[in-house]
Amino acid sequence: MKIGFLFSGQGSQTVGMGKDLYEKYETVKNIYNKAQEITGIDIAKISFEGPEEILNQTKYTQLAILTESLAILEILKEKNIKAEISAGLSLGEYTALINSGVLSFEEGVKIVQKRGEYMQELLPEGDWQMAAIMGLTEEQVEDICKKVKSGFVVPANYNCVGQIAISGEKQAIEEAEIIAKEMGAKKVRILKTAGPFHTEKLVDSSNALRKELENITINKFETKVIKNIDGEFYKDTDNIKEILAKHIINPVRFSKTLENMLNNGIDTFIEIGPGKTLSGFVKRTPTEKDIRILNISDVDSLEKTCTDLSV
Repeated sequence: MKIGFLFSGQGSQTVGMGKDLYEKYETVKNIYNKAQEITGIDIAKISFEGPEEILNQTKYTQLAILTESLAILEILKEKNIKAEISAGLSLGEYTALINSGVLSFEEGVKIVQKRGEYMQELLPEGDWQMAAIMGLTEEQVEDICKKVKSGFVVPANYNCVGQIAISGEKQAIEEAEIIAKEMGAKKVRILKTAGPFHTEKLVDSSNALRKELENITINKFETKVIKNIDGEFYKDTDNIKEILAKHIINPVRFSKTLENMLNNGIDTFIEIGPGKTLSGFVKRTPTEKDIRILNISDVDSLEKTCTDLSV
């Protein structure tokens, strides 16, 4: 068995996330308390009680998802469940880097706090949206974005085979949806995000984050991590700070990330954090291997995963 961890990204949040874990495990409570000490934000209260319009604010969403994911990781460490390779969708890459030891817990939480703030506060004026197009190829989606005349829209997340998220102006997204359906798209779904993420429109956020990243310490990798911007493994020689600065203005190559994990022998995928989005991406990734897909977002799924892995 070769385990790979997948860490949730923004858009998977729901009010109540992590609450039962917090109530059952002292370890989880300690992680939430640490995160609150570092940030000055009551992440537990926002995660467990919302309201949804507060939780969905990028500056809170990213901290909430990161904290739950790190709390679950602590329980897995206690049970000696570790991954040989890890990756995350956008925000989730930070969880992977903290898990790998490259970022310390404290600096990782601080930089995600700044990332969320900048991505929310330095957005250019506009009515922004993201949408997932299902059932078309990468080339078709790229072509659709080029055909749109009513505004800015580009591919943002290459999630898996047959699912690409686009990002841009609401009117342009609506036009892209019409073209996509004419081209045979199975479905177009509006995503629960709040900006033109992974596009050039976030250049101000990227530049502000770059300055923050100058102050953090980068450690050696203890485990392998695959990066979003190209779907390849991080190397110790990489300029990690520059990669993370560019991360929010470059498309996410998650389909390539999953292919790379499979090609490197991962046969057991564990999605950590709210939702089952990444598990769905794995299911849609072609492979002849016999693979197992597990996910952990609450007490029941945590206990089930631990039981399944002990068999």
